[in-house]
Amino acid sequence: MTQTVQVTGTHQRSWRVHACVLALGTFAVGTDAFVIAGLLPEISDSLDVSTGAAGQLVSVFSLAYALLSPVLATVTSRWSRRSVLILALVVFAAGNVVTAVAPDYTLVLVSRVIAAAGAAMFTPNAGATAATLAGAEQRGRAIAIVTVGLTASLALGAPLGTAIGNALGWQATMWFVTALALLVVPVIALRLPDIPVAARAGLRRRLAPLTDRRVAGVLACTLIAFTGVYLPYTYISAVFEPATAGDAGRVALLLLVFGLAGTAGNLTAGRLADRRGPRTVVIAATSLLTVAFALMAVAHSSFAVAVVLSAVSGIGSWSVTAPQQQRIIAFAAPGTEPLLVSLNAAVMYLAISLSSVLGAGILGSGSSAGLAWAGAGFTVAAAVITVLTGRFERGTDTAAAQVTPRAGAHGSPAE
Repeated sequence: MTQTVQVTGTHQRSWRVHACVLALGTFAVGTDAFVIAGLLPEISDSLDVSTGAAGQLVSVFSLAYALLSPVLATVTSRWSRRSVLILALVVFAAGNVVTAVAPDYTLVLVSRVIAAAGAAMFTPNAGATAATLAGAEQRGRAIAIVTVGLTASLALGAPLGTAIGNALGWQATMWFVTALALLVVPVIALRLPDIPVAARAGLRRRLAPLTDRRVAGVLACTLIAFTGVYLPYTYISAVFEPATAGDAGRVALLLLVFGLAGTAGNLTAGRLADRRGPRTVVIAATSLLTVAFALMAVAHSSFAVAVVLSAVSGIGSWSVTAPQQQRIIAFAAPGTEPLLVSLNAAVMYLAISLSSVLGAGILGSGSSAGLAWAGAGFTVAAAVITVLTGRFERGTDTAAAQVTPRAGAHGSPAE
């Protein structure tokens, strides 16, 4: 299957620069998604609502992202990716401006939907664009660089945004995120090569991959794996309560370790996915997570052990993200890459919501160790599914040298 975009050799050689620019955008998007949780007390006081009601801002953002991501990918499928990326950041920034100036809770809720729409357009397109510019041999590394923006937002952006909010008010954090997004817009507009879609496929052809059982297998793995990942992560303070004794500083350190280790794991996974195949990396990462979560359940009273397990789980968790995108891009028909990546992202956000509900139920039974055991059950299931669906991916789970012959005449990857 020949790719329908034209990418020059010059652009392909400079793909790392473009991927880093796109990572700045995902840093802004990720900071916005993660920072609200740290500002809930300030938001609830300012808007005169309960902390639980303020927490719905996180849920609304996640749900809107999940629902809008595939819809917006379909609507914008005939646009050049540069145009979509620019519009996405502008919409995202507009949503955050409304959040910052909104006088009441209802308008803030609406503004989170607007911001989520921008995020839902940007992140999948950023990953697909970087993958196209890098070519088939380095696709995993390109996606991993873009994903670094998300891991960095978790480790650095959210703590920084929380600090700004505590010092200057939570609205200042929204202005901070808006500024981050708008700083990236002119760089994308002036430096990112345009990638127009040459063939204008009809709606039926664009949606055809949704009936592909290989795509269904990848999406099932994403749903199950990230439900497992976020069960212990969302309730990390409860899982490691014996080790932290409720000390917020220690919990913050565990989150920082998780984010920094995740950044390293993400970059390593991207390189390994190009060399060994993304499916192999996903199996290894979910297996590692299974072991880490099982150890969390039985050895969580020592803070030193908690730090080590947070690092291992960070490496494993973020070693799944980029390879899963790489797997699903491999099944994309020309012009459908953003749609499939957006579906994968939507399923990931659904997994986050599902893990929150399941985790609350498990905690309600009085078993914090049960969160880790449940996480281990989901990740081992994800590993098994990935193994079983391997026979459908013979053409994608290969070393980079085996996909080289599929490159197009202009060095663009065949997808």
